[in-house]
Amino acid sequence: MEVLRYTAFSADPAGGNPAGVVLDATGLGDAEMQRVAAEVGYSETAFLVPGGDGQFEVRYFSPKAEVPFCGHATIASAVAYAERHGPGVLHLDTRAGLVEVSTKVQPDGITAATLVSVEPQSKPISAGDLALLLEALHWTPGDLDSTLPPRIAFAGAWHPVVAAASRRRLANLDYDMAALASLMARRDWTTINLVYRESELVFHARNPFPPGGVVEDAATGAAAAALGGFLRDLRLVVPPATVTVYQGQDMGRPSLLTVEIPARPGSGIAVTGTAVALPDTHRNGV
Repeated sequence: MEVLRYTAFSADPAGGNPAGVVLDATGLGDAEMQRVAAEVGYSETAFLVPGGDGQFEVRYFSPKAEVPFCGHATIASAVAYAERHGPGVLHLDTRAGLVEVSTKVQPDGITAATLVSVEPQSKPISAGDLALLLEALHWTPGDLDSTLPPRIAFAGAWHPVVAAASRRRLANLDYDMAALASLMARRDWTTINLVYRESELVFHARNPFPPGGVVEDAATGAAAAALGGFLRDLRLVVPPATVTVYQGQDMGRPSLLTVEIPARPGSGIAVTGTAVALPDTHRNGV
């Protein structure tokens, strides 16, 4: 088994969010995929089973559990595939539904990938759950941006979207990992999408991911897609719109995610980013 290691949403190996990639996981069972993901140790590893003509079944595992969809591992997988077989369009059958991802080589020689999410959804968060979430985060209601109401958003996985009133509040992340992990497990939330709106179309994000055994994601494509759906549903942008999301700066792994929000209600959200191989990525095994 060849396990590749890429970082997504960055053109610099020192930035972005690392992901494991297995381009041919034919014959691997759940236990074996979980073992490999734990040994790789990144927030997710993607396992692709080729079906011919650009069709793949894809499974995503964190070090602790399977997740239905992972954006950064999708971007990493598409770029890894393109570097071996050429750019093009892949059709991914994920546990969350069908996801299309396309790749192209930029003028600088770096390969970029664009995924189009499943149909996004958003719904209110209960007052009780919001109180528990803020308590686990060590936030207060006064820390929230009143123009961006907390919601639970989906574009392949569920993420509460919670907006900070200041960049300083977002930068100061010190949460109760056990309490947040327990709440997220009970509610089937994948990450918490904490955001700060710098301007109309520019956001900063941080994503705690304790259910996966990861304190924080450096770039979260699924959450970025969910944010795009949330912004459209609540009419917080005028679509079609392009939103820039900066993530990972506060943890020393800067990431850049570009989110395209189509005007048509219910249409998938497009998330674009680059990816590059990490050192020693071409070794076999884990």
